[in-house]
Amino acid sequence: MTKNILKNKIDFVAFISVRGANPNGDPNNENLPRTDDEMYGEMSSGCIHRKIRNRMQDMGHKIYVQSEERTDDGYVCLSDRAKALFSEPNNIDKCREEACEKWLDVRAFGQVFALPKGNVSFGVRGPVTTHEAYSIDPVVIDTYGITKSVNALPPKNETSMSSDRMGSKSCVKYGLYVLKGAINVQMARKTGFTEDDAEIVKKALATLFVNDASAARPEGSMEVVKLYWFKHNNETGQYSSAQVHRSVTAHLKDGCINPKSIDDYEIVCNELPGLACEDVEGTC
Repeated sequence: MTKNILKNKIDFVAFISVRGANPNGDPNNENLPRTDDEMYGEMSSGCIHRKIRNRMQDMGHKIYVQSEERTDDGYVCLSDRAKALFSEPNNIDKCREEACEKWLDVRAFGQVFALPKGNVSFGVRGPVTTHEAYSIDPVVIDTYGITKSVNALPPKNETSMSSDRMGSKSCVKYGLYVLKGAINVQMARKTGFTEDDAEIVKKALATLFVNDASAARPEGSMEVVKLYWFKHNNETGQYSSAQVHRSVTAHLKDGCINPKSIDDYEIVCNELPGLACEDVEGTC
């Protein structure tokens, strides 16, 4: 049976509301929320892909790059997972076909397979790409001290606390982030990415923060408030991705200086003649 391979280019723009959360900690900066030089909040594309993969996995799809705490097949490293699948480890075309057939994230994002000595290594280019997500306005980061109620390590003497009792926590007070991306038909043909796969990506984006709560991201502190899904009428697109992404804007409402919620913003999608746009309400 012939697969329903994606035939029309897709662009998308999503808006993410962040209140009292660390959307993406920077390990090179004491895990503070990522910002650029002008204090605009940032979420890396790697962070976004990780969350999309988690949602794909939640929906029951096979994923190659699994988080350690989410492993569902018993493999503790990527090379073991790959070796268990490949029937002909030295046949690149066969390995690529098997990887794309089994793992949705490989079909979507592509993957570099760096296998151990004695096996071939190869790459797969995927059709789904995302930009870094940036806040519409500069963000304010709150940092406050925290203490543990018990020593994790023995103290130096009976009356003192161990050094690990003290710590800090940082979060974005409020920020509205915009995420942009696209799905390329030419790459979809090479990986076997289908119309159904595109629908899964769309659902994953709309529900990006379901099952994603943590101490740094309390339940309800992050949500996708709006997703615009553009489907072109041909494989190369009626408009460039840059034009499509520019057609969606967000700005503070008149008189608002310090945004505290999504209600302080106005989001506008300017129609591009002939281009179909689905307005998808986010569900966290």
